[in-house]
Amino acid sequence: MNRFIIYFVLVCLVMSCTQNQPKDPETKTEDSENASETQVKLSVEQAKNMNLSLVQATKEEIKERIKVNGMIDVPPQNLVSISMPLGGYLKYTKLLPGMHVNKGEVIALMEDAAYIDLQQDFLMAQARLQMLKQEFERQAQLNVSKASSDKVYQQAKEAYESAQIAYKSLSEKLQLIGLNPTKVSTQTISRSIPIYAPINGFVSKVHVNIGKYVNPTDVLFELVNPLDIHLSLHIFEKDMEQVYMGMQVSAHTNSHPQRKYPCEVILIGKDIGSDRSINVHCHFEEYDKLLVPGTYMNAELMGRPRIGYTLPNDAIIHLGNKSYVFVARGNNTFEKCEVKTGVVGKQQTEISLLNSEEKLSDISFVHAGAYTLWMKLNNIADED
Repeated sequence: MNRFIIYFVLVCLVMSCTQNQPKDPETKTEDSENASETQVKLSVEQAKNMNLSLVQATKEEIKERIKVNGMIDVPPQNLVSISMPLGGYLKYTKLLPGMHVNKGEVIALMEDAAYIDLQQDFLMAQARLQMLKQEFERQAQLNVSKASSDKVYQQAKEAYESAQIAYKSLSEKLQLIGLNPTKVSTQTISRSIPIYAPINGFVSKVHVNIGKYVNPTDVLFELVNPLDIHLSLHIFEKDMEQVYMGMQVSAHTNSHPQRKYPCEVILIGKDIGSDRSINVHCHFEEYDKLLVPGTYMNAELMGRPRIGYTLPNDAIIHLGNKSYVFVARGNNTFEKCEVKTGVVGKQQTEISLLNSEEKLSDISFVHAGAYTLWMKLNNIADED
């Protein structure tokens, strides 16, 4: 019993001493630890040796740069596919991809027996039409004096009108294959038909070779009118609000990135594709014959201007996905603050403060010496 009492008294004495023991003045609270991780307190001599300089955030007009890609395209009316409606064999052509052609120039010769038959049918229909026209006129005169019956007159009229239809149809078929009906005669019947260039432009594709038979549905050549060649860009949904008519664009090819092609937005699509993008069409200020349809391009668009605040690039410290600045709090005290960066220029970067309602115009930021403060802050944290 006495042993238990002695043990109890000793425990009480130890607890009493522990409670009355003074706190170590160097022991840090949680608040002081947080303060040491975000603030740096310098002596006058340290501040002088670091050569710190302060700047104010600059209020200026900012244009966001949007980087996209696309390809050279032409509107349907400027891309012409050439075929032969009656088919046939390719007898001659000199076309090569990239070659320039003029409207009305002979670009190929086609050959086939069907062309001879068509010209023969046309000339026979022409001769029959002349004969039936004379007969119709003769029966018309006889019918006036009742020298012939109305039935004979009607039969002559029907035959003449049928001959007119046949002649007109064959005339259209000749024009379809490029022949002028007024120049077709017994002396000009030919097995070869020329193909003429319908536009001024460049040859983009050649699908046939000499001696090959082509069907009416086959495409022989493809021509491009470069006067309306344009750049088709894919703009993703997040950047759609930045795009507007007349927007300036700078484009370049993958093979020659140093050569820039200035463009202007002329059409903005209204349908969003499965990849959440729209098509934006741009017109080149100056055409380059090296820009052929299908060429892939990279482009940079200048977004709508807005007013924002910027700091010199070396006043901002980037760490992973976060960015920080140092704010002067007076008495050689500097606080680390997290910022959100926007448009990055060659010398200035757009910023906005996070977790703070302070006005950027009222704050002094550390410019020269920001990284020195960062190292000083890390050293203090390590020493603690």
